[in-house]
Amino acid sequence: QVRLVESGGDLVQPGGSLRLSCTASGVIFGAMGWYRQAPGKQRELVATVTFGGNTNYADSVKGRFIISRNNAKSTVYLQMNSLKPEDTAVYYCNAERGGTTYWGQGTQVTVSS
Repeated sequence: QVRLVESGGDLVQPGGSLRLSCTASGVIFGAMGWYRQAPGKQRELVATVTFGGNTNYADSVKGRFIISRNNAKSTVYLQMNSLKPEDTAVYYCNAERGGTTYWGQGTQVTVSS
């Protein structure tokens, strides 16, 4: 069993930045990633990163968000820049280990003036 603990969600003005963090309770050799779910919408991919550092981004966040990970700390980060109101959502971290995908509890990001 893997436990994921997210932090960093907050209220921020449009154009601002936030950094989300997610730490796993054990070593993660699989991919780690961030997803988000806005009210009334389905959960969607934001970005993923492999153990080796290969990244994948949703088109809507390319050029604005940066995903990274520290394997020694089993932690994945999401640096979010130039935030827009449409980025408002609950952001969930996930991690793959042993063929199972684990999810965090989510952290709220609200972009509003």
